[in-house]
Amino acid sequence: MTMTMPLTPTDSREAACYANQFRQRRLKRLLTIVDEIIAARQTCRILDVGGWVSYWMHLEPLWRDRCLHITMVNLVQAPVPDERFASLIGDARDLRQLDNSSFDLVHSNSVIEHVVLWRDQCKMAHEIRRLAPRYFVQTPNYWFPLEPHLRTPFIHWMPEPWRAAIVRHKACGYFQRASSYDEARKILDDARLLDAPAMAALFPDAVIERERFAGFTKSLIAIR
Repeated sequence: MTMTMPLTPTDSREAACYANQFRQRRLKRLLTIVDEIIAARQTCRILDVGGWVSYWMHLEPLWRDRCLHITMVNLVQAPVPDERFASLIGDARDLRQLDNSSFDLVHSNSVIEHVVLWRDQCKMAHEIRRLAPRYFVQTPNYWFPLEPHLRTPFIHWMPEPWRAAIVRHKACGYFQRASSYDEARKILDDARLLDAPAMAALFPDAVIERERFAGFTKSLIAIR
């Protein structure tokens, strides 16, 4: 099975990434669901599949006044800053160590495209759907002209030999220039973008919301 870890940006790029208006607007949308849960339960237990503490801490001013407990699950153990957080080692495709409806809300931001193979994306979606009654899953849209990981227009629509030639010719996005064809393929295999029909198939009980920029759908968000 193929599963890659989402790229972790450098500190300077990371701060800019998390401070951007899209992340802030997305979290505000998530918090409308959180507030519904808190109104009913006084607290909200969030499972963040593939998330990192840095995501939450850079956006902390938006949520710090709410009673949240955030459990992050990744392929590696992540340090946590305080008792609001917990970290688990796990594979998004198989989280059998967690019981059904163990959480109030599952969150996943720009992760499912890194699980690459369709059968594995289906497994991740199944785990998300069983672990909480509510979920919020965001992914970049295949039909947005700028590929978000390579930061290169139209490259994800090109034939693979052209794509490999481009990443061998120059650094793209967060990736250094590939020094070999093998390295180029590993870069290209880091993510496989999804479109709206794919997200609807993965999350049939969700509403698929569209995050727009300049008239294009930039991201897709499956919300239950």
